[in-house]
Amino acid sequence: MNKARAEKEKVAVARLSVLSNSVLILIKVAAGIAMGSVSIISEAAHSAVDLLASIIAFFSVRNSGKPADRDHPFGHGKIENISGTVEAFLIFMAAGWIIYESVSRLIHPRPVESLGWGVGVMLFSCMLNIMVSRQLFKVGERTDSVALKADAWHLRTDVYTSAGVMAGLLAIWIIERLKPGLHVHWIDPVAAMGVAVLIVHAAWRLTVQSARDLLDTTLPLSERAIIRDLIASKKPEVHGYHKLRTRKSGHMRFIEFHMLVDPDMNVKKSHRITDELTSLITERLPYSTVTIHVEPCDGRCDDECTGNCLLPPDERLRRLKQSHG
Repeated sequence: MNKARAEKEKVAVARLSVLSNSVLILIKVAAGIAMGSVSIISEAAHSAVDLLASIIAFFSVRNSGKPADRDHPFGHGKIENISGTVEAFLIFMAAGWIIYESVSRLIHPRPVESLGWGVGVMLFSCMLNIMVSRQLFKVGERTDSVALKADAWHLRTDVYTSAGVMAGLLAIWIIERLKPGLHVHWIDPVAAMGVAVLIVHAAWRLTVQSARDLLDTTLPLSERAIIRDLIASKKPEVHGYHKLRTRKSGHMRFIEFHMLVDPDMNVKKSHRITDELTSLITERLPYSTVTIHVEPCDGRCDDECTGNCLLPPDERLRRLKQSHG
């Protein structure tokens, strides 16, 4: 996908998330106050956190795509990681507030009114968030956007919690119809606490996914395997490699390694190989910056170099004897 087009698509879907969350807050607040339902009000608080997260995601995807400059030579990708980490923190805060309100309502119970309206509001919330989260996941995966995927997980969590609240309200409605006079309004705050548990789980996942790249953690094993296979595809011209280092910043990947070639290879040929390898890697792993340092394979191998040697065993032995000769 064209980079400029991808950035426009990221901004557009982030803007859609902001709009949908704004609509849901208004609907849930109105329904929650009218019904006296702590679970629906807790859902409104969840949507408010989602809105704030969507706004953060919107600004992060607008800025993360800016090209590198003198003050930011590695680009602005980490804005997305910061965004995802902040979003996770906000979810933890929302969960704490919901638990507090639920416990308070258990201690001081109040009846829930207009249960049918509550079920309708939660059903609408589920349907809207399913559609928007699918779009966020789709664009987030295609553009490898941490911020959009974090926002998608927010909305997907909202789907689960809305379904939980809807189930609680339905249970109250059914029980009251079957057993008139039996008060089961405690189900509403209990459902809200179930919402909080799901929210905490989602927040922890977001924290792990977003914060790990702030510490320059290496790329996943599957992606490192792709890099190793592509380097190996250039043998026999490439004799081996070592000092492979990788990290990620938002949607950007940074890959560097030392490539070992014949000591007598000319600069022009070695440069051609580095260009070919760079193209192969960026084709398989988009948004990658690849740095390759060329070294002569003279038999003076360290442990890492020996483990990544691409020479046939007899040629490797000959080089080692030559280096010690």
